[in-house]
Amino acid sequence: MSEVMRRLVALLRRLPGVGEKTAHRLSIFLLTSPPEYGRELARALQEAVERVRPCAVCGNLSESTPCELCADPRRDRSLLCVVERVPDLMAIEASHEFGGLYHVLHGVLDPLKGVGPAELNIEPLFSRLSGEVREVILALSASVEGETTALYLRQRLQDRGVRVSRIASGIPVGGELEYVDRGTIGRALSGRREM
Repeated sequence: MSEVMRRLVALLRRLPGVGEKTAHRLSIFLLTSPPEYGRELARALQEAVERVRPCAVCGNLSESTPCELCADPRRDRSLLCVVERVPDLMAIEASHEFGGLYHVLHGVLDPLKGVGPAELNIEPLFSRLSGEVREVILALSASVEGETTALYLRQRLQDRGVRVSRIASGIPVGGELEYVDRGTIGRALSGRREM
């Protein structure tokens, strides 16, 4: 393999979820595709790197500040949904079930990896708690780090007199109970609601 191909494979391997074989497949695909495709991809990547930034208000990725969601006057400004990462925001948006605003932390508390409150987008969250925000919804993962972050935020948010809620967790739609782990079943039972 040439040095240029080795460098391309090494860079592709740094992408999340891309291992050695996938990096090789992608590099071969790019190099055997029409040259214009590779050039167009390179231009799109360069343009995205130069123009897309975190929104100064919520942390979402956008070409503008405030981003399209923060600037949308139709969104309910009394609801603020806190997520770990931009893909989490995108997943909630794709459900079409939430019409409020978002705040992206860009991670969770993880003391073992040296990630504390100062390394996350937490302080800007507190500056957003004007009289307009009535409820903050914590949409964080059910991992140990996500739970730790949720508990930390709940305490800090309740000190400011804001209602704090947590998204429900439990049995996935279409899931069968016999294949669901005990922790998930326990959360589903404790988070049950009246029909």
